[in-house]
Amino acid sequence: MSSLKMDLPVGTKVPDHIAIIPDGNRRWARARGVNTLQGHKKGFERAVELGRAARRAGVHTVSLWGFSTENWDRSPREVDYLMKLYVKLIDDYLKEADEDEVRLIHLGRKDRIPKFLMKKITEAEEKTRHHKRHVANLAIDYGGHDDILRAVRAMVKDGLTPEEIDKSTFENYLDTKDQPYPYVDLLIRTSGEQRTSGLLLWQMEYAEMYWEESHFPDFTTDKLREAIIDYSRRRRRFGGNDAHEHFKFKPAVTAKLEVKWWRLANIPQGTRFTDYAISHLKEQWGLSKQLAKDAAHLMVTAFIDCEKEKWQEAQEKLKQCYELIKSEAKLAFEPALAAKLQMSLWQKAQNSGSVSELDATSRELVSEVYRISDFQAAKAAHLMSLATVERELATGDENDPHWKKAEDYLEKYYLALKERVA
Repeated sequence: MSSLKMDLPVGTKVPDHIAIIPDGNRRWARARGVNTLQGHKKGFERAVELGRAARRAGVHTVSLWGFSTENWDRSPREVDYLMKLYVKLIDDYLKEADEDEVRLIHLGRKDRIPKFLMKKITEAEEKTRHHKRHVANLAIDYGGHDDILRAVRAMVKDGLTPEEIDKSTFENYLDTKDQPYPYVDLLIRTSGEQRTSGLLLWQMEYAEMYWEESHFPDFTTDKLREAIIDYSRRRRRFGGNDAHEHFKFKPAVTAKLEVKWWRLANIPQGTRFTDYAISHLKEQWGLSKQLAKDAAHLMVTAFIDCEKEKWQEAQEKLKQCYELIKSEAKLAFEPALAAKLQMSLWQKAQNSGSVSELDATSRELVSEVYRISDFQAAKAAHLMSLATVERELATGDENDPHWKKAEDYLEKYYLALKERVA
């Protein structure tokens, strides 16, 4: 039985149901100068690996779209190869599925699939029917429209009247009937494609979309981990109100206060430096006066340590600072990870990193702390990078134009952030 857990940050919200559209097997093969059938083989191997990793992460249901209702237009040779690969997949996977208590379920039409494959699918479904710990849906000859049409025809055949048909009844006729998590939480599509193509149309009403540039054979378990973390950071409203309390900071005020303590970082004598940091943290996070004071002391000390290249000391103080912020702001980020990312950002900036070099770390930091997706964080993160670069270019002179640029970028950063999370 697979027992090794995926290493996820504390507090990660793992989706109950992940659906995967494994695009790019043929493109992967062509790019490497090998037969496209080898791309399919590599993709099948990857699918087994990802299913295993998803279970270790705590995902209950994984749906893999192996063959659509439109894929019959492919060459007979390719179709025949795929059908035989499905048989091999089931043969290779069935023992492990039984040990891990995975129920194997076929989604799609059953009348056009070759008999040798349909027999294998039926055997696998029967052998694993009693398992409840996990579900693995294999969509072969599947289309979302076809799923719905077959459900309607079955209801008509059963003689249901219009009054008898409601949401619950309809779902009992879909291919995902009798499953504890029929609705998709996270859809992953590889190879840079950004559409659902009709997979689980009814069941993806509120699915979160994750578009991956890599071809499917290159979609590793580490990339799956990134997708799950990205999903965990998203706010799922389901058409209703946001349950999170809105941030109330004023972007212009927050930016001005932050730049002031940035500028005074090399002149720590007196109280102005710390006072500005306290005011900044109170404004940004809504902290109490005492907590803001404690957090500010840690933040500015870490900043100074970083300027002196005392990296380890700075990261530990940042972690403690984020722990205080988390306790008061009631956010779900992981303080150690936030500190590590903040530390990395400061290091890169200090080492004359370009905006493009800072962007990836800025995006990770914003995504982690404010619990939004990488895509949602991109604009704000870029503005953070621009402000950070201007800070490194600025001198101790308060009239240095780089300070004004840093403040302008910071204000735009906080505005973009507030528009996203408010």
